Amino acid sequence: MQTRPLGATGRLVSAVGLGTWQLGADWGAVDDADALRVLGASADAGVTLFDTADVYGDGRSEQTIGRFLAERGDDITVATKMGRRLAQEPANYTPENFRIWTERSRQNLGVETLDLVQLHCPPSAVIADAATYDALDELVAEGVIAAYGVSVETCAQALAAIARPNVTNVQIILNPFRLKPLDEVLPAAADAGVAILARVPLASGLLSGRYTAATIFAADDHRAFNRHGEAFDRGETFSGVDFETGIAAAAELASVLPDGVSLPAATLAWIAALPGVSSVIPGARTPAQARSNADAAALLDGGLDLDAFDVFVREVYDRTLRTDIHPHW
Repeated sequence: MQTRPLGATGRLVSAVGLGTWQLGADWGAVDDADALRVLGASADAGVTLFDTADVYGDGRSEQTIGRFLAERGDDITVATKMGRRLAQEPANYTPENFRIWTERSRQNLGVETLDLVQLHCPPSAVIADAATYDALDELVAEGVIAAYGVSVETCAQALAAIARPNVTNVQIILNPFRLKPLDEVLPAAADAGVAILARVPLASGLLSGRYTAATIFAADDHRAFNRHGEAFDRGETFSGVDFETGIAAAAELASVLPDGVSLPAATLAWIAALPGVSSVIPGARTPAQARSNADAAALLDGGLDLDAFDVFVREVYDRTLRTDIHPHW
C-alpha cells in the first residue's frame, strides 16, 4: 500500500483509506460485529486512514472506531468531522460549540487528542470567516486536536479553505462523475501543501457496476431518500448524477477495462493516481468489500494503463455528464 503525506502534519496515510459513514447510518443496517470486521479487514490490508464524523449514527461510527483502536492498537489516523449536530447556519459555528463537539468526539473515540477534525460541509460564510480558523487554532494550541481541515461541497469552498495557512486537508467529492476539482482545486492544494481526501469515490455505488435501473434501495438508505436532495445536498447521493444516466456511463467505463480489473478497482486507482490526492476514502459494508477496495491500490504499480483510462474517463464525462454536473459543485 502506497502512503502519502497528510499535509504538513508529518503523518503518512494510505493511498486508499476507509470512509465509515456506512458503519453509522443511512446505508442500511450494519451490525456492530460486521462493522468491527470491516475495520479489521481494512487495517489488515494496509489501510491507515479511517474517516468518520460525529453525526454518523449519532456517534456510533466514532464509537466503533474507538472500540477497534482500543482492542487492536493499530497505528491508524482517524479523521473525524464536526458541525452538523446543529443546523448548518453560520451562527452555530462558535468556539463554544467547537469545544462541545470535539469533546464528544474525544469521548467517542477514547482519545485525548483528535488526529484530524474537519468542518463538515459548513456554509460558505463559515469557510470565509477568519474567526473560524482562530477558534480551530486555539484547539490545536490546547492539544484538543492535532490538525484541522474542511470537508466541502463545492470547488469554490475548497479554494477558500486551501487559502488558509493552517488548513491540513480538504475533503471533496472526486470521481469519474465529478471532475471539476481537477480544474483548479487539485493544483491549488498541491501548491499549498494541502492534502486532498477524495470522498464518494464510487458515486454512492454507481461506479460499482452492480446496479441496474431496477435496483431498489432500503428505505433507510440515502440512495432511496435523497436522490433529489430531499434530506441534504443532492450531490452527496450518486454525486448528483441521475441514476439511469450514471448506470449507462459506468457501463461505458467498465467496457474498456482489461479482464481481471473491476470498475471499482480501476476507479479507486485512477483517483489515487491523480496529482495532489493524498487518499481516496471508499466505504465498505463487508470485509470482502474492504479488502477489495484496499487491493485496488496495487493497480498504482501496474496492471492497468491509468493514462489511457484517464483519457476515456474524461471523454465519457465531457460527452454525457459535464453539462449537468460541472456548473453545480
